[in-house]
Amino acid sequence: MATGVKQDKSKTKASQAGEARSGGEARGVAATRGELPLHRSIYQQLLQEVQNGTWKVGSKLPSEAALCERFGASRITVAKAIGTLQREGLVRRRAGSGTFVQQPPAASTASLRFGLLIPDLGATEIFEPICRGMMLSPLTRPHSLVWGHAGPQKEFPELAAEDLCRQFIEQRLHGVFFAPVEYAADRHAANHRIVEALERAGIVVVLLDRCVERFPARSRFDLVGIDNHRAGALLTQHVIAAGAKRPVFLGRARSAGTVHMRASGYWTAVRDAGLEYDGAYLRGDLDDPAFLCGVLERERPDALICQNDHAAAVVMRSLVGQGVAVPGQVRVAGFDDVKYAEYLPVPLTTIRQDCAELGQVAMLTMLERLRNPGHPARDVLVDFELVVRESTR
Repeated sequence: MATGVKQDKSKTKASQAGEARSGGEARGVAATRGELPLHRSIYQQLLQEVQNGTWKVGSKLPSEAALCERFGASRITVAKAIGTLQREGLVRRRAGSGTFVQQPPAASTASLRFGLLIPDLGATEIFEPICRGMMLSPLTRPHSLVWGHAGPQKEFPELAAEDLCRQFIEQRLHGVFFAPVEYAADRHAANHRIVEALERAGIVVVLLDRCVERFPARSRFDLVGIDNHRAGALLTQHVIAAGAKRPVFLGRARSAGTVHMRASGYWTAVRDAGLEYDGAYLRGDLDDPAFLCGVLERERPDALICQNDHAAAVVMRSLVGQGVAVPGQVRVAGFDDVKYAEYLPVPLTTIRQDCAELGQVAMLTMLERLRNPGHPARDVLVDFELVVRESTR
């Protein structure tokens, strides 16, 4: 899938209005974190029209060219919106004829119940919109999502996750969406205990964002996320193209395999760029200014690619506290495009995940696994985009 690159600049109202009149999709659409990507907005509009009967079962949707003109969008953007409707079984494409509305898949005679086993729910900003995406999916309507209560065990997320696992087994759920525990010392053993217990109980598991195995090993469960290796490579290629000669990748100790995949993409980009600097993937306590001070002294980086936006915000605060100019002396970048990324003292360049689409695809993956339990495990990857802001300019 093609990966978009968006320039997110601070503009006056007059300049924004001028861009809107020019019809430039890449400049005028999704300029801020609060707005939907255009393909999601088009999808929601078409979904509403299918559901309210504007487009009845059997009727033909307008051509992609007509939809491009209607929404002021590119053909690729319109195709992504229609592709989402197609994945949800609401339309089908006939070669040479067009796209037709079809009867959605028949609901199960009994409502299925799915659990959300997400230790980071409420602690990070990507899982809430993923859950909203699940709830908004038309595929979810006949079914229900269950949140468990693990009690006040923030210092021991692995214990909270195992507590939720026991609750879900007792409730005899049909499936569980599981985001494996990270950072905890016992995380690998705890994650394996959880998935094995769910398997013994006959509960289907779909992994969110990260695997239960150590990278580069692969588990036997479906996983929904983004191509983190490619994302890490794209972000690194960007900072190198922006002028960085000594980029460093920073991560927290005991991070999930997702972070190691991003770092592997970083290594690929550094190697392919032929830099004199060999690169460095450094892990430590990013909240400790002494750790960052040591990185600056030893590596003399001109770019810091951080494992996620929260880490980038912490690093940026520490750099400012030490009198280091961002991006004048050190460029900073992250992953996720959380809500505050564009509001940091220096707006942050980042990789944006479409969390709502991740949630919808996760529900589709769960239902397909229930229908086809013997199929091989899959990595189901949703597209992402690079959002360029001042922190790397």
